[in-house]
Amino acid sequence: MARYMPDRPELWGGVECTVNRAGDVYRDQLALTGHDRRLDDLKRIRDLGIRTVRYPILWERTSRTGGDDWSWNDQRLLELRDLGIEPIVGLVHHGSGPPWTSLLDDSFISGLTDYAGRVVERYPWLRRFTIVNEPLTTARFSALYGLWYPHARSDRAFVRALLVQCLATRAAMAAIRERVTDAELIQTEDISRTTADRSAAAQAEFYQERRWLSFDLLMGYVTPDHALWPYLTAAGADEGLLDSLVQRPCPPSIIGLNYYVTSDRHLLETVDDFPVERRHFAGGAWFVDVEAVRTESGLAGHGEHLEAAWQRYRTPLAITEVHLDASGNDQARWLVEAWESATRAIARGIPVRAVTAWALFGSVDWNSLLTQSTGYYERGAFDVGSDLIRPRALCRVIRDLATKGATEDVVSGGAGWWQGPSAGKPRATKPPARIAICGGGTLARAFAKACQARGLEYRLLTRREVDAADRGDVSRMFDDVRPWAVINAAGYVQVDLAERETDRCWRDNASAPAILAEESAARGARLVTFSSDLVFDGQQSAPYIETDAVGPLSVYGGSKAAAEAAVTARLSSALIVRTAAFFGPDDAANFLVHALRQARRGERWRAARDLVVSPTYVPDLAEATLELLFDDAAGLWHLTSLTPITWADFAREAMRRFDLDPHLVRDCAAADMGLIARRPPFSALRSERGALMPSLESALDRFAQQVDSRLLVTS
Repeated sequence: MARYMPDRPELWGGVECTVNRAGDVYRDQLALTGHDRRLDDLKRIRDLGIRTVRYPILWERTSRTGGDDWSWNDQRLLELRDLGIEPIVGLVHHGSGPPWTSLLDDSFISGLTDYAGRVVERYPWLRRFTIVNEPLTTARFSALYGLWYPHARSDRAFVRALLVQCLATRAAMAAIRERVTDAELIQTEDISRTTADRSAAAQAEFYQERRWLSFDLLMGYVTPDHALWPYLTAAGADEGLLDSLVQRPCPPSIIGLNYYVTSDRHLLETVDDFPVERRHFAGGAWFVDVEAVRTESGLAGHGEHLEAAWQRYRTPLAITEVHLDASGNDQARWLVEAWESATRAIARGIPVRAVTAWALFGSVDWNSLLTQSTGYYERGAFDVGSDLIRPRALCRVIRDLATKGATEDVVSGGAGWWQGPSAGKPRATKPPARIAICGGGTLARAFAKACQARGLEYRLLTRREVDAADRGDVSRMFDDVRPWAVINAAGYVQVDLAERETDRCWRDNASAPAILAEESAARGARLVTFSSDLVFDGQQSAPYIETDAVGPLSVYGGSKAAAEAAVTARLSSALIVRTAAFFGPDDAANFLVHALRQARRGERWRAARDLVVSPTYVPDLAEATLELLFDDAAGLWHLTSLTPITWADFAREAMRRFDLDPHLVRDCAAADMGLIARRPPFSALRSERGALMPSLESALDRFAQQVDSRLLVTS
């Protein structure tokens, strides 16, 4: 009888749960993302349509202090059962066990086996397990590269660590099956393809074989005829242990492939352009190991890896981690690409059981492979970077795939950055979202750059092309461009001159956004428009949040407050972004460029010591706004670089980054600056809805690196 095979995979979910050790310090992703404190996260997973989740019941968390503390596990597993979600239970995730053991110690095998037995004794309904996540990858990082505990750096230690994890997996599954006879092993591993320039071809061939080693060991494939038998035995592998895995293998029920944009590698033979620490000598050649996606080799892609794994093992497969540290558009595209690759593989007869939306609540510091504690947060389907849990556009895509098997969501349209010509892959056929950007200034140009970088279709429309305060112009723009969204980056910006040109200021800043809102509502389009910190009166000493009452002191501030009210009344889905004190890398007119240019001439720069603002780096503003736009955010949002600072101190901070004397900044009272319009003495902003913007320190560092040097040339 033919075995039933569905025409599409399941959509699984996953929570980044690494608990690893560096020196004597353990770092816990569940704590860093706050998931360990939020039981209602499980309902969030259920509401995405996910019915199977890779979930941690980790040895390091349960048994770190000697005895077992099951309280957290009890609560989560019972909640998952009540919600109808089946867990694939992970016991070790890039870890090395409690403090008393390590990957090089036999006690890891016996200790993990005992722990697995206690898990199923306590939770006898569990059926699916990942005993050790990515044993090959963990062995590389811990025992070959020395990044994680026990920080060894040799082939002998690497082979030992890999064997210990595989032997522990076999022993733990045996202990589990004594009680749960039908228990399944879902074995995961990071999978990659390695290509090379000619001189490094032998080393690439070695890496190509090594990538399968954890699966080969568990499947019982590593006999004296195996391509890596000489390497393993030369590195100290006991032939008796290798033979025991052949005689008593532990074949997975499902082979899980974890595949990232950075997984595929290319070995470059031209090493002179790289620092010495990046150069390697092996296989008779010097080479540098780089990400294949950034070379002409490009990515192999999910489909090629699924095919290769099926041909090698003839065992059901799953893609067990899909995650990308990128914009929301590229995160959605990467997930959809994995899903469509799995669906095509099923059509070719390959049993791909699932695709896993990984890191649903994000991850912390994986950009440094967990070697630095900088708090770098990668957003998942939910943004948990602030106290509020914010669903993102990726949630919509996951829900579509889980419940309908396909998605047409606008966030996934267009091609991802990895799908350029060098990747050798066809461009995505689904058209990207078309965005109309009204304006020709700094902000409009920043949005054009951001859209281009995201692979979004856009039209940059200057005032000559579209006068947003002219209803006829706006109507014709909608007919011509047919945008999914309109970004109003135009407007009147002369705060002091507005006191004399009141009518013009109100026309451009209040009437134009109202017209755009009305036309957007009629056409079913999204709208983004911008407001200012100058809607506030500056009488409080803490940063203003979105719900604080406005009280503008100037014509300009009044026009922006009026625009907020008019747009809100006409289009409830509109996104209204309050921001402040722009500075950007290609804007000749901004405050910092003027200050730096004058300081380079050795002249002093006058700046207010009694006006506190929260400056905004324009590229960051464009990126954060696009994220909110695709996430269906609506209403008022405050987007600035967070740090309250006086104009004088702002100038000094910039000068320090350009090795200029900060004493060239001359502190002045605002009253002595010759300003016409009244400014609020304190107008710093923060958001109660979420923290999307990088710090001011980071923004200034990047400004110093990215600024167009021609802007700073003194005459």
